[in-house]
Amino acid sequence: MSVIKHFIEESVKKAEIDEFLRNEFERAGYGGVDITKTPLGTHIVIYTMRPGMVIGRGGETIKQLAEHLEEKFQLPNPQISVAEIEIPELNAYVIAARVTSALKRGVHYRRAGYWALNRVMEAGALGAEIIISGKLRTDRARYEKFRAGYLPKSGDPPMKYLRKAELHVQMKPGVLGVKVRIMPPDAKFPDQIQIVEEALEEEVAKATETAETTETVETKTEETEGAEK
Repeated sequence: MSVIKHFIEESVKKAEIDEFLRNEFERAGYGGVDITKTPLGTHIVIYTMRPGMVIGRGGETIKQLAEHLEEKFQLPNPQISVAEIEIPELNAYVIAARVTSALKRGVHYRRAGYWALNRVMEAGALGAEIIISGKLRTDRARYEKFRAGYLPKSGDPPMKYLRKAELHVQMKPGVLGVKVRIMPPDAKFPDQIQIVEEALEEEVAKATETAETTETVETKTEETEGAEK
């Protein structure tokens, strides 16, 4: 097997696992998965808003999930851990799921898009973009883009920090696609300038002290010279 074919198959398998977990734990607020191969097996981290629903009573649900992943997707010795999402509004999967849920309920796509964008920006994101595509108003497919803040799409920072998710929802006119991109508040950019206020305050204080000391010395010198005369 060539290297390219190997990576393609691994990516397809990860996408299938992601889709399976999203359908399985939709009520638990599924927010993505990280899959890492280790010498002892496969380490899987599931991000969710309600970890108790994924773990189950006495860990039964997570045990059944490990067996199912091993049988269906041929994952060697899957070791599953569950991580709680601290800020759901900064998770791209959660926002995409909320938008698709709103579209299913009949909410207008512009209202759903702006509502989700405002929630993301209020949570402290540096930038966000939501794209809803498909047959929105007419039989011809088009897309609507909702964007706010600073959101670079190329370079090293997007590869490190950008959070992306894409979901689809079946509507009467056809399938609608929802793409979400979020730049978290802890992202760092090479052109970002940081002003250290404490250092500036210390420098100003030192300069003030030096100036006061110089004035005191000059005053004493003048007084001494006057007394001698």
